[in-house]
Amino acid sequence: MTDDEEPRASAGLDGERDGHYRRNQLEPKSPQAIRATLALVALVNLSWSLYQLPLIRIVESRLCHDYYAVNDPSVIPPYARVPEALCKIDPVQEALGRIQRVMETSWVAGDFIMTIPLVSLAEFYGRRYVLWLNLVPRALLLAWTLTVGYFGQGLPVSALMMGPFLSLLGGDCVFNSIVYSLVSGLADDHIVRATFFGFMNAVSSISASQLGPALASGTMSISLWLPLWIGIVLLLIALPIISLLPSGLASHLNLASADVDDATHLLSPIIRTSTSKRELTTMVAKRFRAILGTLTTPSRNFNILLLCFFCTSLASSDTKLLPQYISTRYHWAIASVGYLLSCKAVLNFLVLTFIIPVLLRLREPLTSTGASSMQMQKQDTADRAHIHHAHICIALSVLGAIAIALSPTIWLLVPSLLLYGLGIALPMFTYSLLSSPSLALGGSNLSASEDWRSETQVFSIVMLTRAVGTLLGAVLMPTLWIVAIRLKGAAFGLPYIASAVCYGLGGIMLAKMKMAASHIP
Repeated sequence: MTDDEEPRASAGLDGERDGHYRRNQLEPKSPQAIRATLALVALVNLSWSLYQLPLIRIVESRLCHDYYAVNDPSVIPPYARVPEALCKIDPVQEALGRIQRVMETSWVAGDFIMTIPLVSLAEFYGRRYVLWLNLVPRALLLAWTLTVGYFGQGLPVSALMMGPFLSLLGGDCVFNSIVYSLVSGLADDHIVRATFFGFMNAVSSISASQLGPALASGTMSISLWLPLWIGIVLLLIALPIISLLPSGLASHLNLASADVDDATHLLSPIIRTSTSKRELTTMVAKRFRAILGTLTTPSRNFNILLLCFFCTSLASSDTKLLPQYISTRYHWAIASVGYLLSCKAVLNFLVLTFIIPVLLRLREPLTSTGASSMQMQKQDTADRAHIHHAHICIALSVLGAIAIALSPTIWLLVPSLLLYGLGIALPMFTYSLLSSPSLALGGSNLSASEDWRSETQVFSIVMLTRAVGTLLGAVLMPTLWIVAIRLKGAAFGLPYIASAVCYGLGGIMLAKMKMAASHIP
């Protein structure tokens, strides 16, 4: 071999190794775990979506009956509900908005309070046990809604407000903390990770916004209670799927068990149980201290990203009002609203499943170096791309929210909903930024702390921040909606103007992030 041939042969060997390294990065660690996670997300979101529309109609029907029983009993048909068209009056809709505000706030508040203890429990006993527990309040809430709705004469409509307090056993914040940290740990490459998040959002969109409303609308026309029964069955189907997920036990448990003397295994069950309880209590306390330390001495980028999550979560609280907003402003039946929301979700599905992943793959040859020695530069390029794409999504969300607020007719509302749906990919890019090393800068404790790099802890902090935004939105958006009902006219869009402002604030926060190669350790 000549001297000129040796460098070429070496370069070819390096290129082959780099290509093999790249292919390994692009392959998920556990395809079965990904499929099981997506199936679980689909079932949980679908069951929750089947709960939303019937709940609105049940509460509206009960409030409507109570109103006319006092003011005009002649409109109440014997052995039947008051026609839905007669329920679109201000007193009924304002009372419906107040009940929704209480129920949404109590569900988010209980979930927020229990996030850290339950996520710690997931690391102590494994993710599967907490995910199984997470299905319990959802199933009980569906069953309680069935009970109060069906036995209307014996239980007041206000009894429905007791159900959301079941979130003390875990709700959306706990579920998302565990599921997103699980998915983040199943991929090393930023493109694969972003694609997985896209799949997660796509499945959530299909289940909660496309298939769910359509299925709820179709089954409500048969029986108002049928969607709730289907939701309970879906949660039962989710039980065996959870067993296919990785357990995710905390690594310190394995290390601790290696240091324990064999005689420990001969201890009585009472002593072993007491020891386990002390270890769990210690873990929860440690988790509280670690999260508190992270929040009191955050890096600049992480602090800004949390503010962005808070603003966008507050802004997205307007989606809970869409069924009542469309039904009241445009005088549509709630069952018909479900079909309209499903049309919006079709676009969400196409964007998240096909368009965004294809665009990311097309950009990959331009941003990827293909060499392991250039990973820091590649990470910086990926972070900048994620921020750029997130800005586009926020801009689309702002324009869509304003368009929804200003739509005087249903025919103008439809394209406005489609425009609003184009911003659905925002979490796909903001969640991907959580794996950036740039977020661990700023506080020496963070960069040196092993706990900081815990996927579950990072996602727990983010989900708690989002929960605070959702909690505030659960109070703010229904309050603005009640004010809008009283003002009427163009004021109907007041909650969506507020949503556009919150999205804009999130975009301003995101613009302040600094991702430079020199900042990456």
